Amino acid sequence: MLKDKTILIGISAGIAAYKICELVRMYKRAGAKVRVMMTPNSLHLVTKLTLESLSQNEVFVENFDIKEYKPEHISLCDEADIMVLAPATANTISKIANGICDNLLTSTVCAFNKPIIIAPAMNTNMWNNKFVQENLQKLADNNYHICNPECGFLACGTEGVGRLCELDTIYNKTVEILNENKKLAGKKIVISAGGTVEKIDPVRYISNFSSGKMGVALADAAYQMGAEVTLVSTFEAKKPYKVTKLQSAIEMEKEISQYNNNVDCIIMAAAVADYRVKDYSEQKMKKTSDDEIEIKLVKNPDILKKISAESNTTKIVGFCAESENLLENAKIKIKNKGCDYLIANDISRKDIGFSSDENEVYILDNNCNIEHFEKDSKINIAHKILEKIFE
Repeated sequence: MLKDKTILIGISAGIAAYKICELVRMYKRAGAKVRVMMTPNSLHLVTKLTLESLSQNEVFVENFDIKEYKPEHISLCDEADIMVLAPATANTISKIANGICDNLLTSTVCAFNKPIIIAPAMNTNMWNNKFVQENLQKLADNNYHICNPECGFLACGTEGVGRLCELDTIYNKTVEILNENKKLAGKKIVISAGGTVEKIDPVRYISNFSSGKMGVALADAAYQMGAEVTLVSTFEAKKPYKVTKLQSAIEMEKEISQYNNNVDCIIMAAAVADYRVKDYSEQKMKKTSDDEIEIKLVKNPDILKKISAESNTTKIVGFCAESENLLENAKIKIKNKGCDYLIANDISRKDIGFSSDENEVYILDNNCNIEHFEKDSKINIAHKILEKIFE
């Protein structure tokens, strides 16, 4: 979704400056062209050479570095589609809010008439300073997009609000702003993610290796495309859309079923356990002298098959994670489950398997027509899946 877009990153002198190296990589992986400029003091925290190597472009620091007879701050403004200030220090925020242009970064912001994202990061007391908050409010009132800092352990040794927000938050906000064509506006989509947890006793449980990254990528992509999104997850997730956390397959069946025929699409990306423990022990099971132990399992409800059979108006999409005979098993599964689409991926491959940030999938419709999406980041694969489902 960022292909052929130019993103201008401005780095000021906060300790979180080192994190922006990974943000540059995220943008590059998504197909964007990245330009970077830095305040002079930020060079003490991350090197110009590092950022030039990652962005594959010259990094700008000086205010009057003239190229092709154009002042550099004007040239960068003309080229970029969006500007991202991260980390944004209290000093830089205050300068921008009051029109001060004393370095390349602040001069560029003053001349930039396209979307600007600001991701503050600073000491807690600085963040709570009345004047800093007034300056931030001034920027927010003038259509700057603020990605607020999070609470956590800070470099100064204290704990509180001030830590740079997650890079995914900045990335998703960038995609959301640049994605002018909200193809899924008005659509309601429910997506499940993660591996279910089937308890044995208060201490132990049966689960699987699913990280939930593909489900979250689908939820992020749907939100970026304008949909009203609900993520039903087996883990905590801080997102700008609704997230419902649960554990077991029984809980997931109850939660997912209430949306059937009330939303436009349900995507079952979660790895739902096929079996659960028959007799849950209310107390911790003690170790005995026996070398073996027997735990009886019973079948969990087949959520995908159930909602597919009961669906009249909702599109149902399932996932097929296989370690062998991928397409053969996928064809059998979509006929058995009765869903509208099935996404098949090979979990035996280390480069796209569990916990990977990339994937390669085949999407089958209920007539077993197959389309192949080659290896790509999970967020890009998610966009392609949604484009196909709602083409």
